[in-house]
This record gives sequence, structure tokens and C-alpha cells, in this order.
Amino acid sequence: MKISKKDIRYVAHLSRIALSDNEEELFVHQLSDILSYIEKLNQLNTDNVDPLVYTTNTFNVFREDALEKPLAIEDAQYCAPSTMGAFFKVPKVIE
Repeated sequence: MKISKKDIRYVAHLSRIALSDNEEELFVHQLSDILSYIEKLNQLNTDNVDPLVYTTNTFNVFREDALEKPLAIEDAQYCAPSTMGAFFKVPKVIE
């Protein structure tokens, strides 16, 4: 697939990026090279290749879900810069 300057300008517009003529020309060549490489990959025969989920033999290790003693309010608020009762006091962010 061949990339044109029109395609580059369209993507730059969508991205809200201003490109110079030199940059447009550079991206035309770079993206064309990338797409030609992908075309080479599409030519590979993958009929007998199973889908790959992980590159290594990976499995989840779950811990037992057990009840534990909750963190005390004083311990949770120990390093807080400002508190109000059992709550953290933070600056107002919505007007």
C-alpha cells in the first residue's frame, strides 16, 4: 500500500499536528516502508500455526481470598497532610 502526502496531511489534521513539507515527505517514506514490511508478513503461510496467547508458559497465581483485619483509620491517615475526622481533607477541584 502506498501512502500519499494527502494521507499524511489527513492523519496530521486528525492528530492536530502541524507538519512542514519536509516532515510530510519524511513520513510518507517511513510509513510506506512500514506498510511494505507488513505486506511481507501477510505473505507468510500461517495455516498450521495455533493462535498465541502468551509467549511463555504463563498462568495466573491466585491467593486464597481470606478476611483480614482492616487498616485502622489512624494508620491510614498517618502521613496525610490534612484530615477531617475519619476523612482525608483535599482541596476543592470542582466549582
